[in-house]
Amino acid sequence: MNGSGLQFEKPIIELEKKIEELRKFSDTEGIDVSDEVRKLEQKANEIKKEIFTNLNAWERVQVARYPSRPYFLDYVQLIMDEYTEFHGDRFFGDDRALIGGPARIGGHKIMLLGHQKGRDTKENLMRNFGCAHPEGYRKALRLMKTAEKFNIPIVTFIDTPGAYPGIGAEERGQAEAIAVNLREMMTLTVPIICVVIGEGGSGGALGIGVGDHIMILQNAYYSVISPEGCAAILWKDRKRAEDAARALKLTSADLLKLGIVDEVIPEPMGGAHRDSVEMARILKEFLVKNLDKMCSLSGEEILNKRYEKFRRMGAFVTTEEQIDTKSEEVETKNSSETQEEEWDNQSEEQTQESH
Repeated sequence: MNGSGLQFEKPIIELEKKIEELRKFSDTEGIDVSDEVRKLEQKANEIKKEIFTNLNAWERVQVARYPSRPYFLDYVQLIMDEYTEFHGDRFFGDDRALIGGPARIGGHKIMLLGHQKGRDTKENLMRNFGCAHPEGYRKALRLMKTAEKFNIPIVTFIDTPGAYPGIGAEERGQAEAIAVNLREMMTLTVPIICVVIGEGGSGGALGIGVGDHIMILQNAYYSVISPEGCAAILWKDRKRAEDAARALKLTSADLLKLGIVDEVIPEPMGGAHRDSVEMARILKEFLVKNLDKMCSLSGEEILNKRYEKFRRMGAFVTTEEQIDTKSEEVETKNSSETQEEEWDNQSEEQTQESH
């Protein structure tokens, strides 16, 4: 793990520093301190478990954004047997924030797409901080159409704060490009698997997020707006981002409960940024399992299941008591409106008689 860590990780980092110092001391002085190291490691694991099993929504957002967290190309290197990047949307140019191409994993040929952030300032400027332009979404659609032509499944990795909102992007049709992707992804006759690996921000995430099976990493988030943006709109105060994060129900557990995602992928204790190799192994296992299951479906079955899946989103069931209460409210309202109409009619009649 790189960097100084997150605020709530400080107790873990301090213990890890002590462990490292003891090991160096043991190597230089030739003194056995294995018992002390083992005790500290046990204590660190206990603290790590306690902290990361009780993270609130805002803390999970911070983990999802952490710079040392594995990005799209890190997973490509760790879990893909082959990968070739394709470039350009054949309209305007090539976008470096949303990339993809044919790949191979676990015996499956796939079309792989994903948002890519940068590790330093120079790379972030090149990748536009993971915020794709319209040409990125048009390139993604071109690759997905190619996948349909050759009957290979599509896998998308989502990790973006949102689509780029600059003037140039708007002039080149940012909203239209995302809207077309939403429409066309609903009609593709090949399996689509989507994985939220970090940030799932607004339309930028949705532009490659229409899937038959949507998964999310344990500490990732998926939301219609960033917590800071929500706080600025609702309370005119971006400092209330923590309150907004809690209200938005953007964590993996909330999204699974609401039926927005189909599966939560567990992360190594302490988050994906603490053990990227293990995280990649777990992710590969989930991807291959779902590819094995979905590749046996026909195009018609895929379309029917996808339609049913998205029709179910947003549906809810009320209890009998709630239904009765609502019925009474409707009846009371109708009775009140009827009484008001009668009063109005009587008033009109009296007015006419006086004239």
